[in-house]
Amino acid sequence: MDPAAKLRFDSPLLRVHDDGRVERFYGTETTPPGFDAATGVTSKDVVIDDATGVFARLYLPDLPSTEHKKLPILVYFHGGGLVLDSAASPMYHRYLNSIVSKASIIAVSVNYRLAPEHPLPAAYDDSWTALSWAASGADPWLSEHGDTARIFIAGDSGGANIVHNMVIMAGDQNGLSSGALLQGAILLHPMFGGKQPVDGEAMETREIMEKLWPLICPHGTEGLDDPRLNPMAHGAPSLQNMACRKLLVCSAERDHARPRAAAYYQAVKESGWLGGVVGVQGGGACVLPPQAGVR
Repeated sequence: MDPAAKLRFDSPLLRVHDDGRVERFYGTETTPPGFDAATGVTSKDVVIDDATGVFARLYLPDLPSTEHKKLPILVYFHGGGLVLDSAASPMYHRYLNSIVSKASIIAVSVNYRLAPEHPLPAAYDDSWTALSWAASGADPWLSEHGDTARIFIAGDSGGANIVHNMVIMAGDQNGLSSGALLQGAILLHPMFGGKQPVDGEAMETREIMEKLWPLICPHGTEGLDDPRLNPMAHGAPSLQNMACRKLLVCSAERDHARPRAAAYYQAVKESGWLGGVVGVQGGGACVLPPQAGVR
């Protein structure tokens, strides 16, 4: 790198130059869809929006030819702090193959556009488009084998942030279309932030977010108290309106996002939301491989 070059953001995983150039050192490797011999799961990529190029990778478990029961649908949003990774990542591909095989579900892994090239609300818009598409049963795999009355959404890190915003958006729009039901939402070590620290939050975590969030959301006016990043901020949409029946919030013991996840879980419990919420804290660093420097 030219020593004279100016940087807007620099981490071991992502570098953003002052002229807008983006260098990613993690999360750029991809793997194609297809049949996975280890799990018996078959996957394919389907373009959802020709204008944006947003696609989803669909996963179908090995189904007996005589079995015609409808399966729950999991819509998954990958992590990477809204700036890294993709639905075609080898890590997420293995992860979804395993989940689909063990849980006997259909999965829709969403490849939303990344910041800073595509700042917010692009990722949220793409994710809502993909969720609505899945709920409509637009693909034959979904219409023939999926039960749109049993839709679950999940994500890790930045993807978990998307999950929260999807249940808020669904609440604002009185649920999903076509009679589809959002039964549950799973947030794995979610990416949240805020101007005021919460108990146990490391200063380094807040400093990284102070630099990263303006790249993700350059047109925001609330900074780290943007309700999309801080669900507990003043003026944020009421957590009572989340449009799912069950919520699972997971964090790891040594995960630097754990304090925010715990605060979110507590806020949901105290909000008066009528659904069921469970918080789980496990050992180790995080549920999926850590993405230090960006969440």
